[in-house]
Amino acid sequence: MIKEVLKMVEQLEAEEQALQGDAPELALRRRQLERDRRELLESCHDLPAEDRVYLARHPRRPKIDDYIAGIFTDFFEQRGDRQCREDASILGGVALFHGQPVTVIGHRKGHNMQESMKYNFGMPGPEGYRKALRLMEQAQKFGRPIITFIDTPGAYPGKEAEERGQGEAIARNLAEMSKLDVPVIAVVTGEGSSGGALALGVANRVLMLENAIYSVLSPEGFASILWRDAARSQEACRVMKLTAQDLKEGGVIEQVIAEPDGGAQADPGALFAQVDKALQKNLEELCGMSAAQLREQRYEKFRRIGRGTEESA
Repeated sequence: MIKEVLKMVEQLEAEEQALQGDAPELALRRRQLERDRRELLESCHDLPAEDRVYLARHPRRPKIDDYIAGIFTDFFEQRGDRQCREDASILGGVALFHGQPVTVIGHRKGHNMQESMKYNFGMPGPEGYRKALRLMEQAQKFGRPIITFIDTPGAYPGKEAEERGQGEAIARNLAEMSKLDVPVIAVVTGEGSSGGALALGVANRVLMLENAIYSVLSPEGFASILWRDAARSQEACRVMKLTAQDLKEGGVIEQVIAEPDGGAQADPGALFAQVDKALQKNLEELCGMSAAQLREQRYEKFRRIGRGTEESA
């Protein structure tokens, strides 16, 4: 459904942009097109899981550099893992959030094919996760809160990555993030798949955009393993409980951040305002906690997952 709606919206936008001049009939047509566009986007509520997967992967969905530019100021990028090399699929550094120094780290996807290849389609190798951990340890040293943005189809599964310790790098991130003394907030903005996502997700608060997804693997992979039929991926979307709404109900995440009608790409500015508001609220609450309280809260949060509805209630 959503794919067809967005295609019709694009056609309306193209027609509107093609209208030239200030004649009254042209102005009337523009108003009609805008009204039709708004009505189409307003129909995009209560989407099924497969539509949310489509939006989570939308090529125009905002990327980590868009969030940094739209929410933070004075961003200073830091590169390299200090062991092997730079991995551009993880972007991280120091920034100001409403005047407060924070460390920002996230998976990086490209805005076009050239950038996507440069950033390995948002699939980090071990160097990327070790860079992320280096920046987290630096944040702890200087008492800076950590904000991560998760958007990856998974860690890079190539032979070279495994030879350089992909599994060890992810496991070390999980262990070390659990012991951090500073507030950690993770925001799932698009895809959040497998350990490649969780390596930035051991946080005191996990937030998700309304149309983001967070799961152990992709729907295609799930269908291939469970039913030996990748064509059943839409069915898998519904079975996996991978939407923000499902995960909020299951106690995996703390907050669902509303997106503009039609998805995050429809109005990035409005989306950034919502993310900014959510970050302010959660950061203010976490900054009032001691280091011991932050560690304990983070530990208990993840220990509670999967214990059953009785304890979650």
